[in-house]
Amino acid sequence: LKHNLETIDIFNDDGTMSNAAGLYVGQDRMDVRKQISIDLEKAGLMESIEDYNNKVGYSERTNVPIEPKLSTQWFLKMQHFADIALEPVMKDDIEFYPKKYKNTYRHWLENIKDWCISRQLWWGHRIPAYYFKDIQGKNAIVVAENKEKALALATAINPNVTIADLQQESDCLDTWFSSWLWPISVFNGINEPDNEEIKYYYPTSDLVTGPDIIFFWVARMIMAGYEYRKNFPFKHVYFTGIVRDNLGRKMSKSLGNSPDPLELINKYGADGVRMGMMLCAPAGNDILFDESLCEQGRNFNNKIWNAFRLVKGWSVADIDQPKANKIATGWFDAKLKAVNIELEEQFKGYRISEALMTVYRLFWDEFSSWYLEMIKPQYGCPIDKKTYDATLRFFETLLKMLHPFMPFITEELWQHIFERGDGQSIMLERLTLQSPSEKEQKLVEQIESMKQIVSGIRTIRNQKNIAPKVELNFEIVGTNNFEQYNSVITKMANLKSINVVKEKSSDASAFMVGTDSFAVPLGDLIDVDAEIKKLEKELLHLEGFLKGVTAKLSNANFVAHAPEAIIAKERKKQSDSEEKIAAIKADIEELKAK
Repeated sequence: LKHNLETIDIFNDDGTMSNAAGLYVGQDRMDVRKQISIDLEKAGLMESIEDYNNKVGYSERTNVPIEPKLSTQWFLKMQHFADIALEPVMKDDIEFYPKKYKNTYRHWLENIKDWCISRQLWWGHRIPAYYFKDIQGKNAIVVAENKEKALALATAINPNVTIADLQQESDCLDTWFSSWLWPISVFNGINEPDNEEIKYYYPTSDLVTGPDIIFFWVARMIMAGYEYRKNFPFKHVYFTGIVRDNLGRKMSKSLGNSPDPLELINKYGADGVRMGMMLCAPAGNDILFDESLCEQGRNFNNKIWNAFRLVKGWSVADIDQPKANKIATGWFDAKLKAVNIELEEQFKGYRISEALMTVYRLFWDEFSSWYLEMIKPQYGCPIDKKTYDATLRFFETLLKMLHPFMPFITEELWQHIFERGDGQSIMLERLTLQSPSEKEQKLVEQIESMKQIVSGIRTIRNQKNIAPKVELNFEIVGTNNFEQYNSVITKMANLKSINVVKEKSSDASAFMVGTDSFAVPLGDLIDVDAEIKKLEKELLHLEGFLKGVTAKLSNANFVAHAPEAIIAKERKKQSDSEEKIAAIKADIEELKAK
């Protein structure tokens, strides 16, 4: 039509063959396809018949094959809309998260095509165009809100037209043509452009959507916003990842490759499914779905629940607060404040999965693995009330941090951690924490070093196969820079004594934290012969490894042609191995001297 070329359409609108077909006129297209094969055989023109697979589109509603058919369509000129919608995104008046999608957006709008807005469907918004004959009997069209207004426009062209002469366009508007008005129409801003709701709520703050409809919906809502409200529809657009199956295919109803969410929820819990998916869903990056993600989410739910049961199961007494508990509560209070700042920055940057991982590590590693172990009373003994009350406050704060990601378990536990009144909900709570002071920041840093000391002692226990219940002597070489934390270290590492020495004992196993040296005297805690054999085996392995690295570095051809980074890496392997070998030899000599 655009170039005035002749169009040949062999189909009538009812799917029968038209006169343009020349043969089989009036017969159904499905019957004709079979008849052609029969007639070719009768005429002796059929060489062979074979089956092959073909992709045939089927209507979702009627389940019949879709036939290509030439027809006239309604188009919307788009250059004006592209011009008003491109600059606001490029200048960050509307911000995309992640930013990489600005390039996708720009590509679409800089290569804009006119938009076919008509669809041959029996559902949707019918196009408000009306056909009639003008005075010369030629086809004419008017566009109006209803038939009455259309008649007024038509009679200006042909005074003899009646309302019965008007025939409304049977096509419907494209779904996206209706959807681009969504930010406005939800507040009835088209019919009542100055109503109180749209004046209060428009523009909105955030749109959360998938990157696959960045042009179909996001760009068009921006166009409509500037066209009809002279303002952007939303300030931020957060693009989620697209969930794909293990073959990389987008999950869809037509492929049938999507797991049943209700079955996943029954198996792992709603919070487990939510959390498992969000942990591995960085903004805009696709997710290869794996059910183990949901299992990970369920395991974290169990961790939270078990921690709650542990704390609530303690008996409480009005006794003095132990020094170790005072240090622990001060540290975790400071840690919460520090992590809250990190969380706020991640939320501001729409780094949702990072925020969840931050809270995950805070609860699992810091609260459960360290804080609760620091304050846990001995079996059968009560905990002091001051520490207990602080722990419940910490737990409530953690629930508030977790609530956006795991709403159900956090609501349930929040209701039980303290007495609540009717209508109270964690959803109505605010999370407000002060920034940590310089003193608190220093405390957090010092406790991190203290944790490394405890981990070093525990490593020696594991390496030397010393049972956790066996109390150890502990040596600090030179100066004890962590004397104020002796009570915590003693409890966490199960120590008998902490001694400051000039030199470590000859039978001690040593380690360093920063520039501070520490040692654990082993005495008769280990089987000397078994330990020597273990060290000699490790020494043999390292000497063999060092021999291979040295041979490679002795190869002039390798050194001359290998990248500098590779050579530096090999030299570091060499120096590290030499240090380890020297340390193991020294340990062996000490053990043999016993």
